Parts: sequence; structure tokens; C-alpha cells
Amino acid sequence: MWRRGFTSSYTPPAQALKEKKWDALVIGGGHNGLTAAAYLARGGLSVAVIERRHVIGGAAVTEEIIPGFKFSRCSYLQSLLRPSVIRELELKRHGLKLLKPTATSFTPCLDGRYLLMGYDDHHNYLEISKFSKRDADAYPSRYENQLYKFSKLMDFLLDSRTPETLHWDSSFIDRLRDKLEKSVFWASCLRHILALGQKDVVDFMDLLLSPTSKVLNKWFESDILKAVLAGDAIIGSMVRPPYLLMASIHTPGSGYVLLHHVMGETDGDRNIWSHVEGGMGSISMAISNAASEAGVSIVTNAEVSQLMIGDSGTVKGVLLADGTRVHSSVVLSNATPYKTFLGLVPQDVLPDDFLRAIKYSDYNSGTTKINVAVDKLPQFHCCRSNNPEGGPQHTATIHIGSESMEEIGSACQDAWNGLPSKRPVMEMTIPSSLDKTISPPGKHVVSLFTQYTPYKPSDGSWENPTYRESYAQRCFSLIDEYAPGFSSSVIGYDMLTPPDLEREFGLTGGNIFHGAMGLDSLFLLRPAKGWSGYRTPIRGLYLCGSGAHPGGGVMGAPGRNAARIVLRDFKKHSS
Repeated sequence: MWRRGFTSSYTPPAQALKEKKWDALVIGGGHNGLTAAAYLARGGLSVAVIERRHVIGGAAVTEEIIPGFKFSRCSYLQSLLRPSVIRELELKRHGLKLLKPTATSFTPCLDGRYLLMGYDDHHNYLEISKFSKRDADAYPSRYENQLYKFSKLMDFLLDSRTPETLHWDSSFIDRLRDKLEKSVFWASCLRHILALGQKDVVDFMDLLLSPTSKVLNKWFESDILKAVLAGDAIIGSMVRPPYLLMASIHTPGSGYVLLHHVMGETDGDRNIWSHVEGGMGSISMAISNAASEAGVSIVTNAEVSQLMIGDSGTVKGVLLADGTRVHSSVVLSNATPYKTFLGLVPQDVLPDDFLRAIKYSDYNSGTTKINVAVDKLPQFHCCRSNNPEGGPQHTATIHIGSESMEEIGSACQDAWNGLPSKRPVMEMTIPSSLDKTISPPGKHVVSLFTQYTPYKPSDGSWENPTYRESYAQRCFSLIDEYAPGFSSSVIGYDMLTPPDLEREFGLTGGNIFHGAMGLDSLFLLRPAKGWSGYRTPIRGLYLCGSGAHPGGGVMGAPGRNAARIVLRDFKKHSS
């Protein structure tokens, strides 16, 4: 298939990698790997990033699959990228431009009504009042203000390294420093908790430990508002429903993903998911520009086949698929924990209990991403726009097939029965409504984040073109119910099922977070108990991707935090 991607401005041949011993090698040129590389180089280390694909960015990538149409193939909106990363790496100077939508969410209904949410409190009150005056009164205090309070604590946790146990032999000074740092961390954590107060802390724990459905049912009464908010809790998740409950929204702990998706910001404004000019690959390009400016070498079309481990159990570098040996003092892996430890580390090197923890982590995914080129803007029968450039609804996150939590539950249950959802739940965005650089004049790019699709369907195979086409047409036909004529406007599309996401982007199981984001897989338990601090059981090998704390999403936090650990270890060993 004809395609073109955004690559680094400097891509030396892989042969150049073996001309010296590097201080640090980064496996994978995704946004976290690039972030780690930039911080390491700014800290004075010689750094090379090795990317398997022809284009950098990992899942934060822009590619021109259909001539003239530039798709954000995996991730599609920006909110979680840490302000500290944007500020410290000067990403705006390096080309990052965020495009704030004119509305935040749009949910069309088959009965002709719709819910259009924005930035104005009075407007939101009137919109919600169409469905429930009680919910309109409760929304600011029970949802927005409450979650924003919790976000302050989450900011602290996201930007902090976990207070993990020290490994290996440590000096008295190291142990003393470690105890001091842990004391500082827990004292800061306690200050944030005390600032919330007892009632808010109890509400916070209730949100974390309760099913999203229970929380939303306590807060609101209207089906559509609960479904819209629940949509944030199901992104990328497909938790097996215990006791015949229907979907991840009914699973204890699912509230964290809801919080995870509202704690981001755009230019200081909370819970604003923005488009990025040039697509999501522009984030990776801005980070790579910062990294290159700091002296990082970035190599594409170079696949790492194995880590080189010395007799002492210390990493020595990497072996490329073409046989090239690249030596380094440390290696940071931006691959998933499963790929890193079960695919790149030689056998009989890692402890059995650690390997079991990694192997049996939850990498389930029910996500299929469809990127569509269309010849006109979709027009929703409930909210037509006379403006050829589109209305506020076209710039928002559009929820299709999400008029109630029952619809979401039914869609998820289909997948757990082994079938793609009969009526998929979709987040639809139209980035070209704001970004005129990604499509020809008058034509548009439509992004469809669809759920739920099992990795191995029981009634067919994703390798079968007819089977794939039937699912895509199912999604297009569902959109036709809300926006008549959508199917006939499709010029072409790019479809990524869970096996495609695994094969092309290295996402184990197709999981967009590098592993589930349940409470049993976060903080001190990510990626495995005892190893949440970016270091691994192999000396000199670190994790810097979404499989490490604080988890998935285009945050940059794992890369930044891992780099700080590596720089500290370098300083200790060189002193």
C-alpha cells in the first residue's frame, strides 16, 4: 500500500551505530522513547534511538496512507502530555501546535435530540437540562469540580517516580538517601491527601474502587449523560465481566480509567482534548527535534532482535536483526513489558516469578481503529450545520452508539462472547475540521476509535479481507443512522484491528496502554510487584514506555521519569 510517514530529520544508517560504545540506547522511537532520549542527552549522555519502523512516533504517528490524507493512525487526541515535558523540552518552539476544539463532546441521538458540551457552564447547563434538570444542577459539583480536585493529587503521582524498593547491593549512603527520598514522597503525598479533606478522600477511594456504573448511577439519572461520561472509563479496556456483569464499566476499579482520561489539560485548561496540527505524529516530531538538538541519533528501519547480556548479568547493548552489534552502557526499552522480557531478553536470564508476572499480565484489547478519508463533512440529522466548514459538533469528540450504558454493556458482552460488537461503540473525531494541513480542500479525515473487537473472533479471522470489510461497513452503516450518507462519502480507509496493532506497532494483544490499567496493574504494581521503579532484574536495562508507571496514553511521563533514574545511576557509578 502506498504510504508516507513523518520521519526524523536526521536518520544515520544502522552501520553508524556500531562505530562507538553509546552511553544509552533506546529501543523504540515512540513518544516515550524519544522523551527519555531527549532528557538523557540533555543530561550529557551519548544516546541513540533505534526504531523498527520506517517512521518515528510509535502509536503517536502521522502517516499518509491515502494520497493527500494524513492519518493519526493510533492515538488521535492530545490532553495527557505532561506540561512539564512540553515546558522543559520546549516543544512549542520545536513545532508543537495544539488546536483547541470549539466544543468538547457531541452525542447525537436517534430520536433527533443531541447533547453538545462545551466550555461555557451556562451552555452545558441548558444542554443537560434537555435530558434532566437534576443532572444539570449536579454536573458542575459532582463531576467537574470533584474530579478536578482529584486531578491535583494525580498530577503529583504522575510526575513522581514510585517509592520502589532498592535492588542490588547498596552502600550505606545509598540506603540513607533512599529512605530520605521515600520520606519526602510520602510526606508530599500526605499533604495532598490532607488538602483534600476526609470527605473528598473517601469520595476519591470510592471512585477508584467502585465500578464506573455505580459511581455514575449515584451522581446522575439521565442515560445519555451517564453514557457519555462512561465513555472515558472504557477507552482501550476490555475487562472480563465478573459474575456475568456486562462490561468494564461494571468492574470494580474501572473508575480509575475515567479519572485517567479527565486529568489531562490543554494550555492549562483541564479535561480539554485537543487536536494537533499535522496529526499526532507532530508531537513525536517535536520531541525528536528537541532530542536531535540535544545530540540524539535516531535510526529508523532498524529492528532489535535481542539484548546482549554479559556473564555478570549486566546489559552490554543490543543485537540488530541484520546481525549488527551495538554496544552501550545501558539500554532503555520503550517496547511493551511482554515484548521486552519475553521477546528480547535471552532465556534463563530473568527470575521465574518475574517472568510469570509479565507473561500473565492482562494485555487484552477490544479496540479497532479505523481512519477514513471522506469527500465531505458528515451531517448529523439532529444537528445540521449550514456552514460548509462545519459547526462546533464537528470539532468535538463525537460519541456514536453511546446513548446509554446498556448499549455499551451489550457491545462489550458481544466481544466476550467472541464476536465483534453488533453495534460498536465509537469515538469519532474529525481533525480536519480544524487542521487544514491533513486533507485536500473540501475533503476530510475522520478517525473512528471503535469497540469492541476480540483479538481472535470466534466467527472468522481478521486475516480475511471480507471479514475485515464487513466490520468496517458495520461501523459506517451505524454512522449512517446518525449522519445519513456517510458511507457513500468514504473515499478509502485504513483499519487496525488488535492483531494489526500488535504486528505493526508492537502493542502486545493490541492493548494501547502496553497492558491493562486496572488497580492491580498501576503504581507500585506496574509492570510487576517490586519492579515499578523503571529498573529491571537485569542491571543496565530500564523500562521507559507505557508499561511502566504511570501507564498508557500520550503522556511522556514514563520516558521523563525513567531518564531521571538513569541519569542518577550514571552519576552514582561515575563518582
